[in-house]
Amino acid sequence: MTIWIEADLCNGCKRCVKACPYEGVEIRDEKAHILERCTSCGACIETCKQKAILTDAKPREIPDFSDRKGVWVFAEQRGGVLQQISLELLGKAQELAEALGQDVSAVLLGKDVESLADTLTRHGADHVYLVEDDCLEQYRPISYTTAIEQLIRRHKPNILLMGATHIGRDLAPRVSRRVGVGLTADCTELSIDPEEKILLQTRPAFGGNIMATIANRYSRPQMATVRPGVMERKEQPENNGDVIRESISISEDEIGTKVLEIVREAKKTGDLGKAKIIVAGGRGVGDGEGFKILEKLADILGGEVAGTRVAVEEDWIPADRQVGQTGQSVRPELYIACGISGAIQHRAGIVNARYIVAINRDPRAPIFQVADWGIVGDLQELVPEMIRQLESAKRKLREG
Repeated sequence: MTIWIEADLCNGCKRCVKACPYEGVEIRDEKAHILERCTSCGACIETCKQKAILTDAKPREIPDFSDRKGVWVFAEQRGGVLQQISLELLGKAQELAEALGQDVSAVLLGKDVESLADTLTRHGADHVYLVEDDCLEQYRPISYTTAIEQLIRRHKPNILLMGATHIGRDLAPRVSRRVGVGLTADCTELSIDPEEKILLQTRPAFGGNIMATIANRYSRPQMATVRPGVMERKEQPENNGDVIRESISISEDEIGTKVLEIVREAKKTGDLGKAKIIVAGGRGVGDGEGFKILEKLADILGGEVAGTRVAVEEDWIPADRQVGQTGQSVRPELYIACGISGAIQHRAGIVNARYIVAINRDPRAPIFQVADWGIVGDLQELVPEMIRQLESAKRKLREG
């Protein structure tokens, strides 16, 4: 691809200089000139109102995808238990499918998991593609990738969504590579462009400083992963979906691995994704002792303790307690942010909280921009006072 300037048309307006992200254009003698730094990205071509910038590149044609139908959700299950992210994705899939005039399907893989199909249909699946096989009893990358690849080639879906879980983050890129399509990871929003009818996938970019919206025009299915807690479940008890039994062709020799033993670490705390109340701390908590005060507040409220990336890096809380762009996204009824400044990376993980209470000494802290109630003050004084008042209120209720 070559880009050049028609000098007779150029008026030296400098729009192309400002548009070029690589400093590949400069003005000489009141005319634009292409430099060696030019990467042929084409940004300058669109901005030139004089049509003075030309290229020999042919516009890329969008293939005919009229045969691609349906919004698919990978129904992740572990040990015969559906993961909540699958039901959350079915809720969003209903919106996307309605905008496209297409059906919602769930892909259920495993062994003796047919009983889970009813839950999937009650949460919006019009069809459940069920594949039961001995080789799918435990998650193994090759067997699951091959199964989904064969289903995609057989039924040609338009969209495929997966949870950004440990399994989803391993499986999604393998599937996208197998079928030769793009993948947008860790999306925070999904929608359908009303004109082009393509999936718009929004995710944090450049360290969480901006939100980028990505569109895949040239391949199908359009694939995206979404972190747990971002989307909302939508149960439809009256929905009657059908179960479509499928088979796959794969041997143990092709898979190449065996699961000998599954070792699960005992969880000392509850699931943040299901918590109704979360008390979270940041740098302002000061140390691990400060988090013990937050734990007491959470215990009185019947909630869970969480924290920011700094709290994890300082070893004040375990890594699975981190909330934010690189941690978990949560959807509690009440989120109490203690000593958290409110960087955009953290706010990305709490955007779906119903109510946010912020406690911070800095009245200009960004957390107050998203908080429903803000308290300016020292959390070392305020949190113990909250605990005292809550304990007093509980005693009065008991005495009654």
